Amino acid sequence: MNNDQKKNYGGAASNEELGFRVIGNNAIQSEKIIAPRYSYWRSVFRVFFRKKINYFLLALFVLMILSAIFVPIICPFKADENVMHAEYFNKSPAYMIKHFGFSFKWLLGSGNAGQSITYNIFAGARISLLLAVICAAINMTIGVILGAVWGFSKKLDMILIPIYNMIANVPMLLIITVLVYILGAGFWSLVFAMCITGWLGIAFFFRTQVMIIRDREYSLASKCLGTPVRRIVSKNILPYLTSVIVTLLATELPGYINYEAYLSFFGLGLGEKVPSLGRMISVSQTAFLTFPWEFWPPVIFASLLTIILYLVGQNLADATDPKTHM
Repeated sequence: MNNDQKKNYGGAASNEELGFRVIGNNAIQSEKIIAPRYSYWRSVFRVFFRKKINYFLLALFVLMILSAIFVPIICPFKADENVMHAEYFNKSPAYMIKHFGFSFKWLLGSGNAGQSITYNIFAGARISLLLAVICAAINMTIGVILGAVWGFSKKLDMILIPIYNMIANVPMLLIITVLVYILGAGFWSLVFAMCITGWLGIAFFFRTQVMIIRDREYSLASKCLGTPVRRIVSKNILPYLTSVIVTLLATELPGYINYEAYLSFFGLGLGEKVPSLGRMISVSQTAFLTFPWEFWPPVIFASLLTIILYLVGQNLADATDPKTHM
C-alpha cells in the first residue's frame, strides 16, 4: 500500500477514485455530459440474451422453423406413396426400419396409408406456420394501424364501437367455423375466416392503449405545434407501444396454430389433401392407443412449437420495455 492509499484508507476517497475531474472555469467543458450512447435495439437484445434459457429456446425455435421450411423441399411428402401396399399401413418405427433400413424417413413409423409420419409432420408444420404468419401479419398490421388512428378519431369511434360490441359478443371460433362451412375447407378460406374479424379485437385493444398515452405532455406539445395526427401516431405513440405489440404478437401466432389444429381435428380445416398438424391429429385420434407413434409425434411437435413461440415472444416483449434497460 503506497502513501496515497494509506492516506485515503479508512477515509474519504479522492476525486480521481470517484471518477471526478476538475474542469475549471471553461463554460463549454462544464456543460458536456460523458455517458455511453444509448441504442434501443442493442439494449433490447442485451436484455433478451441476459437470460440464458433464451439461447436454448431461440436455437430450438430456429431449428424447428428451418426444418419446417427445408425438409419438405429436400424430402417431399407423398401421402399415397404406399397406398397400394397394405403391409406398410400403421407400422411401428422398428418394423419400417427393419424392412427399409435405418433412415430419417421412417424414424417415426408409417401412418394409416403407409405414408412417412416424419415427412408428414414437417410438411404439416410448414403449412400451419405459413397460415399463422399470414394471419398474424394481416390482423396485426390492420389492427395496430387502425387502432392507433381509432384512439384519436371520434368519428371513427362512433362507427367502430357499435360494430365491435356486436362482433365481440360472438365467439371467434364460432365465426371461423361458420365461415369455413360456407366457403368450404381450404388454405385461403381459413385465412379469410381468421382475418375477416380478427383485426377488430386487436384494433380495439390498441385504441385503448392509445387513449391512455395520447394526452401526455410530448403528444400535446406536438399537437400544439401543428404536427399531423399521422406523424404523432407514428413517432410518439407506436414506438412507445413496441413492447405491447410484441406481447400481443406472441399470443397471436400460437393462437392461429391452435385454431387450425382444432378445426382440422373436427374436419373443418385445410381439406383432405393439404397436410397439417391438426389433420394428422384428427386422423390418428382413434389409434392413439393401438398405434401411439401416429398420434403423439404431431401432438408433441405442435405443443412444442406453440409453447416456444409464446415463451420467446414473452421474453422478447419484456426486453423491448425500456424500463428493463437500466
